Amino acid sequence: MTTFIGDYTVKIDSKGRLSFPAAFMRQMKEASSDGFVLKRDVFEKCLILYPMEEWDRQNTMIREKTNPYNKEHAKFLRMFFAGTAEVTLDGNNRMLVPKRLLEHAGIKSEVVLAGQSGKIEIWDAGAYTGVSLADDDFASMAEKILGGTSIESE
Repeated sequence: MTTFIGDYTVKIDSKGRLSFPAAFMRQMKEASSDGFVLKRDVFEKCLILYPMEEWDRQNTMIREKTNPYNKEHAKFLRMFFAGTAEVTLDGNNRMLVPKRLLEHAGIKSEVVLAGQSGKIEIWDAGAYTGVSLADDDFASMAEKILGGTSIESE
């Protein structure tokens, strides 16, 4: 699984294309030739870009935890897969983002591509600045999530 490092601000052109950052291209190696899946985020008003290998891993995890003949699971699956799109990079490393996904995320002219483990979040640039936590809040969250684990010494 690729860990994408960094966040990059890029412009969306009039056709809905964004230029993929060279740093992410280097981090991905050959994964870009397989294409990507772009979808709405479950929690935030942004988009998530998965390299195909990671998308397959996500699908395996979902298949293991859901039963399509369970009504609640079927509804979850419908919502999870709604709004997905398979996308590729053109010869100039540009990606066409479907208009319906741009509208969902409120993306107008400038986006932030924020790297994470196995995926890239795509945010409207203005919205991205509003989702950051204050340093103290982030420190408290880090302590709550990671501080309770013990590290065994050798």
